[in-house]
Amino acid sequence: MGKRNLTVIREFILLGLPSSAEQQHLLSVLFLCMYLATILGNMLIIVTIGFDSRLHSPMYFFLSNLAFVDICFTSTTVPQMVVNMLTGTKTISFAGCLSQLFFFVSFVNMDSLLLCVMAYDRYVAICHPLHYTATMNLCLCVQLMAGLWFVTCLHALLHTVLTARLSFCASSMIHHFFCDLNPLLQLSCSDVSFNVMIIFAVGGLLAITPLVCILISYGIIFSTVLKITSTQGKQRAVSTCSCHLSVVVVFYGTAIAVYFSPSSSHMPESDTVSTIMYSVVAPMLNPFIYTIRNRDMKRGLQKMLFKCTVFHLSD
Repeated sequence: MGKRNLTVIREFILLGLPSSAEQQHLLSVLFLCMYLATILGNMLIIVTIGFDSRLHSPMYFFLSNLAFVDICFTSTTVPQMVVNMLTGTKTISFAGCLSQLFFFVSFVNMDSLLLCVMAYDRYVAICHPLHYTATMNLCLCVQLMAGLWFVTCLHALLHTVLTARLSFCASSMIHHFFCDLNPLLQLSCSDVSFNVMIIFAVGGLLAITPLVCILISYGIIFSTVLKITSTQGKQRAVSTCSCHLSVVVVFYGTAIAVYFSPSSSHMPESDTVSTIMYSVVAPMLNPFIYTIRNRDMKRGLQKMLFKCTVFHLSD
């Protein structure tokens, strides 16, 4: 009898960022500018690496893939958020919500695992330079990327299927700017204990394990760097690694705060801000971090811009 009285929710309302109508328009312009900066910056990384043959190495192969994932990552949530702010339309269908959840989980895990692979690449390059070319060959790099995509898509599919089986019959208002796991679980009138267990077990494995590997890799790297006698070699190693570590701190620091803190400590406003940091701000900052702090990328970018300018003037 109780089941007949349940109202099945077929669409959700994304409440987004708490703000007035005037602030909504200002925020929409801000996020649109951030999105365009993310797209242009990461596209510039991909084009620069493809253009300069000196950047055709495993490190930049993974960096170009990270740039591609960051473009997809932000494109999953930001365009719809901007449209919702401008039009005032905040509804999203149940199918659309699940699709957004699948792609978001896929790309956030891909970011995490790519950062781990990039740390391993730096570990081999600095700690075992004589074996670097043989170890990090093109075949291994392609196999690693294929494996990462398989694992992340499988993990995202698991969460999507488990969420699709839940009943939503209480409220349709999501206190977020996109369909994320925690806000959806809070709305469900089903038992979500298994979903929460999967988040901490499987999700923790895909988030904490890469972070531990990154920390171990850089612990060994810095101990090796301290033994380098050449000042130039030491500065080059530190410059390359500091770029990567800056990205790791911003990404993992905020992501872990959202997904692996106790449910009692979750506040919609703080979770939204933390999510914006790792899903919008971090992808936007990555191109600046990797180009400003990386001499090879700066040279490649200058070379590409110079040739484009010469070609344009010759026409």
